[in-house]
Amino acid sequence: MEYQKQLQRIKDGSGFIAALDQSGGSTPKALENYGVSGDEYDNDEAMFDLVHEMRVRIMTCDCFDNERVLGAILFEDTMDREVNGKPTANYLWEDKNIVPFLKVDKGLAEQMSGVQVMRPIPNLDALLDKAQNYPVFGTKMRSVIYEPSVDGIELVVQQQFDVAKQIISKGFMPIVEPEVDINSDKKHECELLLKTNLLHNLERLADDKQVMLKLTLPEESGFYQELIDHPKVLKVVALSGGYSRSDACEKLKQNPGMIASFSRAFTEGLSKQQSDKEFSDTINTSIDEIYKASKV
Repeated sequence: MEYQKQLQRIKDGSGFIAALDQSGGSTPKALENYGVSGDEYDNDEAMFDLVHEMRVRIMTCDCFDNERVLGAILFEDTMDREVNGKPTANYLWEDKNIVPFLKVDKGLAEQMSGVQVMRPIPNLDALLDKAQNYPVFGTKMRSVIYEPSVDGIELVVQQQFDVAKQIISKGFMPIVEPEVDINSDKKHECELLLKTNLLHNLERLADDKQVMLKLTLPEESGFYQELIDHPKVLKVVALSGGYSRSDACEKLKQNPGMIASFSRAFTEGLSKQQSDKEFSDTINTSIDEIYKASKV
């Protein structure tokens, strides 16, 4: 019942998906950008306490509203914690009508063939079983493409879809994220190969199944329209990938039908030292700019 409501919300609602899923490797940088230096914590537990405080501050802000925010991607540690006395996913869905997603990958393997595939996820079934205790709608997992390598890109997309099928079988909507590095000097060539592989794997997906796609904003405007219109794709969302919020939003406007799922660009300008009003004004500006770019 909840899944169907969430499905309709993602399919028909307007807004964007906030990526609040920085994990072990990316949390120190996220905290540094937030004005928390590494000498303010001395272990992972303290680090995750601090980043959860930041996320709670965002999620409980009045401007973090369901008129502009469709969903939020959480890290497992965040799902296990509470916001205002409720499990995080329950708070988002029940109090905010914002659809929760869960990051499930365990980071990236070493680069080979111009790509980084995902590390193995040996406990995926157990993690999905745990997520079933909460109103989690879908999952997210990330790979990275650096070079237009036919074999490498095929490997990335095949792995993503193999894991996506496992996730679908557990009753969740997978977000497939084969990121193309924005600094690649052959970015468009990578995107051409990626789109071909995505279309090939979508054709092999059962007719009654769907995935979501999270893609780097393309070099060519409207490049992913065929994927946006594909019956087996629920939604195509865009990652910011290191672009500033301003640049990412401008690029997003050139790709109607894509919506944002920004992380760094979403939290740009936020600081632990800000007063509640300054913090609220900053996040409201970010939400508004990203929402408007996602509506085009």
